[in-house]
Amino acid sequence: MSDNDFALFQSATLGVKPLRRDDRADTGVRQRDRRQITSRRQAAMQQVETQQIDGLSDQFVIDVAAEDDLHWARDGVQEGQMRKLRAGQIAFEGSLDLHGMSVEKARETLWAFLAEAIRLEVRCVRITHGKAARLDGKRPMVKSHVNTWLRQHPQVLGFTSCLPRHGGTGAVYVLLKRTMLEGRDE
Repeated sequence: MSDNDFALFQSATLGVKPLRRDDRADTGVRQRDRRQITSRRQAAMQQVETQQIDGLSDQFVIDVAAEDDLHWARDGVQEGQMRKLRAGQIAFEGSLDLHGMSVEKARETLWAFLAEAIRLEVRCVRITHGKAARLDGKRPMVKSHVNTWLRQHPQVLGFTSCLPRHGGTGAVYVLLKRTMLEGRDE
């Protein structure tokens, strides 16, 4: 650096005081309150734990009559499997009765039941939804909701109304996806 450059620098910085290390520029950003952040995170975690998100929508419910025969299969499910299911040739390994439950209670119970059946690698279950006509003359609520919910559940391959000895149009056989456990050959 030449003497001219140094003199120019000194004149340009005349009256400037160096900052001490503990002085910080005010950026206008408030310091975060760690306690408040921690309490908000904990509250959010508790709220998520109490919400049960099951993926079953009630936005559009397929209205069915008490005596309507239910039958549905996901794309790709073999028709032969559905014929066997309809004929009662696939044994159900679990059964759930939703009689007398509110729609919301039926939903919670059905979701928990299917989760357990899937965890246990069950192939087929029976769900008794009933078919009672309502006092207001409308169609059966639980039957209509079960018909809609089963179509939405990702592990349900198909379902069909049961044989009369297993509940007829008041119940359905449900075929579930499963990962093949070692030694099973279905």
